[in-house]
Amino acid sequence: MFEGIRHKKFFQKQWFMWLTLIFFAPVGIFLMWKHKRFAKIPRTALTVIFAFIFVIQAAFACFEAGQPEPSIDTPDITQTSDGQLTVHFLDVGQADSILIQTPAGKTMLIDAGNNDDDSFVTSYIRNQGISKLDIVVGTHPHEDHIGGLDTVINTFDIGQVVMPTATHTTQTYKDVLTAIKNKGLKITAAKAGVDLDLGQDVTVKLVGPITTYEDLNNNSAIIHLTFGKTSFLFAGDAEEDAEADIMAAGYNIKAEVLKVGHHVSSTSSSQKFLEKVKPAYAVIMVGQGNDYGHPHDEVLTRLADIGTKVFRTDINGTVIATSDGSKVSFKTQPK
Repeated sequence: MFEGIRHKKFFQKQWFMWLTLIFFAPVGIFLMWKHKRFAKIPRTALTVIFAFIFVIQAAFACFEAGQPEPSIDTPDITQTSDGQLTVHFLDVGQADSILIQTPAGKTMLIDAGNNDDDSFVTSYIRNQGISKLDIVVGTHPHEDHIGGLDTVINTFDIGQVVMPTATHTTQTYKDVLTAIKNKGLKITAAKAGVDLDLGQDVTVKLVGPITTYEDLNNNSAIIHLTFGKTSFLFAGDAEEDAEADIMAAGYNIKAEVLKVGHHVSSTSSSQKFLEKVKPAYAVIMVGQGNDYGHPHDEVLTRLADIGTKVFRTDINGTVIATSDGSKVSFKTQPK
């Protein structure tokens, strides 16, 4: 997994190097001569050696100081090549963040992880050579989906923001609204039937939420994306009530790739829903050793029973799906 900031040990940091060079080495040489440790010839030789090391390390430290220090360890992945759709399921632990790149160069981000994931998510996006996100979706107002969204909005040129009408009282939600307001953006209401524009090669339709629910999870924006003969369904944290309403409304939810809902909670991904989607592949976005016991065994069994191949961010790290319009292939960034 690409965990974000990689902290250097204290003895690797520049302040320790300079302290060693400026204080400890000269003091050591001074004390060696003052107390006449060793004979004069060995003392002179040691002084010359220490001075030589001092000059080399000082030059190296100056060089290091002039270099930009990477704050985030993100994979160096080639940008989407001509004719391909790329979907990055970012390993943000017990949270969601999905980056989509179309053959025409359009981009969409679905969620941005927890608050602490903001630096990782923005650096990952930058690492793909992206400066503008055409569409940003906050599937619902829970922190593990919109935590880093304010930073994303503040960092990149944003075309459109899509969020459900369901609101929240948390500071995290307020921060997102503030970022949207400061950028002069308006929110497109996420509801079933809304089409999103990612270029003529890709069809993107919201199939949920059908209505407004008391449970914020059921208010999740659920997105069906089609590219050629391949399709993806991003289920947010929708639970069985929302799934049942989508099926009753008759929306096309068949998809080759399913981002499994609600981190594979037993309250989501009903048998009927999975049989309707018929995914050849499923991506589970879940944190290793999480407190919720996700993914729940009964859902894993349902997926296995319909022959779905499963990728998991807690095991596989960041998962990258690529479609040429005819078939989908996967690669992972192991932990």
